[in-house]
Amino acid sequence: MDRRLFLTDLSRYAALAAVVPNVWRVTSRPRFADDPFQLGVASGDPTATGGVLWTRLAPRPFEPDGGMDGTRTAVNWDVADDDQFKSVVKKGRATAAPELSFSVHVDVDGLQPDRWYFYRFTSGDAVSKTGRFRTTPADGVKSPLAFAFASCQRWDQGYFTALGHLAQEEIDLAVHLGDYIYEYASPSTAVRKHQGLEIRTLDDYRRRYAQYKSDADLQAAHARCPWLVTWDDHEVDNNYAGLAGENVMESAEQMRTRRAAAYQAWWEHQPVRVPRAQSWADLTITRTINWGAMARFWMLDTRQHRDVQVCADVPLKECAPWTDAKRGLLGAAQEKWLVDGLGASKSHWQVLANQVMMAPYDSAPGDEVRTSMDQWSGYPVARDRLLTEVAKRAPNRTVTITGDIHTNWVNELHADFSRPDKPTIGAEFVCTSISSGGDGNDVPAQRMATMQGDNPHLKWFENRRGYVRCRVTEADWTAEYRSVPFVTKPGAPIKTASGWKVEHARPGITKTQ
Repeated sequence: MDRRLFLTDLSRYAALAAVVPNVWRVTSRPRFADDPFQLGVASGDPTATGGVLWTRLAPRPFEPDGGMDGTRTAVNWDVADDDQFKSVVKKGRATAAPELSFSVHVDVDGLQPDRWYFYRFTSGDAVSKTGRFRTTPADGVKSPLAFAFASCQRWDQGYFTALGHLAQEEIDLAVHLGDYIYEYASPSTAVRKHQGLEIRTLDDYRRRYAQYKSDADLQAAHARCPWLVTWDDHEVDNNYAGLAGENVMESAEQMRTRRAAAYQAWWEHQPVRVPRAQSWADLTITRTINWGAMARFWMLDTRQHRDVQVCADVPLKECAPWTDAKRGLLGAAQEKWLVDGLGASKSHWQVLANQVMMAPYDSAPGDEVRTSMDQWSGYPVARDRLLTEVAKRAPNRTVTITGDIHTNWVNELHADFSRPDKPTIGAEFVCTSISSGGDGNDVPAQRMATMQGDNPHLKWFENRRGYVRCRVTEADWTAEYRSVPFVTKPGAPIKTASGWKVEHARPGITKTQ
């Protein structure tokens, strides 16, 4: 190469480097406009030797990039035996990058099984709040499990008071079954308003998660224990199915773009261990988490792979697609993964972490059938096919935990709901919402009797807000429904509204209180 040309090019590159910052540079001495850990900390997907620790740097959470200056930033993390961090057992450094909204996911390993730990993050001079984290019992060990599950926390319809109470529970795990955020704009009558209009872009979803993550009760519940998290529809769009959104005029390409943004923002804000996606629009969240040999959690996805809902506002007797055997909620691959796994699993209890109600509910009196097309009842052949496999492979040691419906339900599960004489093969505990739907109301005894008349598998129903607390042992599974009387103002007390028990390998559900 000519020496003169070489020197000319070299000077051009030097000038360019002076103008364009090194996008791969990582700073270990950041300067923040405010506390970068305002969105809290979280942990999740525990194993016997570790789990995922999460935080996100956001000194100005509602500004672009959370108020960061675009520079990759070093974040240190510590895991200790004590909350004063005098006995640190693991430490390391992660990089918070702008491409992932400066979120941090640390997959810790090398810890002792069946132990509580404390963790925190530091960056520059900033120190996060301290979180508690727990490893699971070792493989083969049947240790009791205490956990709670919840769903549906709509910011603009109420306060997350129930999560504040959950943060005081003595539990090993929390499971969130979806509708962690809501995509809507808020009406003028909202209890507390969403920022902005209905969300569609990646920046929109990031800001909405930042708003929800700013809630003190939600932060406290995350810091209390590890979480298992899945999604439902409102993390993307109400009642979406695959690439079909609520707006029927939205193209598949538009929906795919929106789904990619929503899925990426969900991952950026959750303490989850999921496979790397070739496309954010196809993020896989189905996974299993074992609690030693006592229980295996099957984290399901009933949105991404389902067939589009049918029969809206049409009498079901006139709607042939309703009973089409090809239609499903899980998709063929996920259904096979679940069925094969149930047959092979040696866990004492099988737990289906499921978004929409599995048991049918017929709201029409007499011979007429009126049921939700968005729930498993809109896919009756696929539901009965799955429950038939449960009856063969894990009868009366399979419990389905469900969210979505904003009310509490206790259901016995049968392999064929068209025949009430069929034996019970499992139980379904459905939790109400954290805040969605507002305060709720008391259910008259006469209404309960009417509901059970056409739905003999229904054991109990309630229309209040809260969560479900469970205790799982070798002998039985107990579920306590924890309810608050109001959410439209802060400060609600909590009580146990009802209690239920399932005995291992014995059909039926027994009321305990």
